[in-house]
Amino acid sequence: MQLDHAIDQFMVYLTAERGFSANTVRSYRSDLLQLATFAENRGVTDVAGLNLELLRDWLWDGSQQSLAKASLARRSAAARGLTGWLSATGEQEVDAAARLRAPKADRHLPRVLTREQMDGILGSLSGRAATGDPGAVRDLAVIELLYASALRVSELVGLDTADVDQGKLTVRVTGKGSRQRVVPFGVPALRALQDYLHRGRPELLTHPTRAQPASAQPGSAQPTSSQRTTALFLGARGGRLGSRAVYRLVAVLLNSLPGTGPAGPHALRHTAATHLLDGGADLRAVQEMLGHASLGTTQIYTHVSMERLKQSYQSAHPRA
Repeated sequence: MQLDHAIDQFMVYLTAERGFSANTVRSYRSDLLQLATFAENRGVTDVAGLNLELLRDWLWDGSQQSLAKASLARRSAAARGLTGWLSATGEQEVDAAARLRAPKADRHLPRVLTREQMDGILGSLSGRAATGDPGAVRDLAVIELLYASALRVSELVGLDTADVDQGKLTVRVTGKGSRQRVVPFGVPALRALQDYLHRGRPELLTHPTRAQPASAQPGSAQPTSSQRTTALFLGARGGRLGSRAVYRLVAVLLNSLPGTGPAGPHALRHTAATHLLDGGADLRAVQEMLGHASLGTTQIYTHVSMERLKQSYQSAHPRA
């Protein structure tokens, strides 16, 4: 099988059978097409020519181009995925990348807001929502739910109205790999959602151009009849709220606050997870809430909590 054809078929497999997100598939395709070009320059165009030595040379070439460790790790994962699939389908006798290793990506502690900072953000949004502007009412509900349930931005914008159970204070989300989970939220988020469903969403449906907050800029999808009736959060044009609009909203809220790290929606997810652990939540319960397949992914938040504990100790303990 020609390598470029194998890559196309592998992308179909990732999408149809593994349920990988469009972003992940796009990243894998980009990496593997670069592998195909690298292999072709060495006279290899068929999957039979893929071997461990060529794959190691490809990773080494990337390191010589000063690619980040995270990029090299992703390249390695893409190659292992492809050769594993080729082996499983009989296109290769052995899995060429089974012993392929890449440097572990550097792990940086995520940006985490203090409870006082979150209270300030939510208080500011509440003041704007009190004016009755439908976009401001929506923005408060968006931030309350992001923080309350530690959702990914893709999970948030993918919510439909039927996914929210107001009686049980839970929301059904579809995460990575199309895996569904049910996540709780609290009473403040419920109040914000109820206000949005009562005042904000109907106004955005009937008079979409009236919403003028920071997030109501290009980036929302064009409305369709199905989106008008099912999407929970609506954009300025009456269609499903887009991820970029949420990124802009959060960036505006966080840019004025002290702290380092990306000023995006994931900071609220990090913040929620850390505050849960600070409050005594069980690590496995937090893992389930976040939708992490591996407990190791969740454990980074224990490091954040420990750093905060050390800072409090050093500033407060008389013999620190």
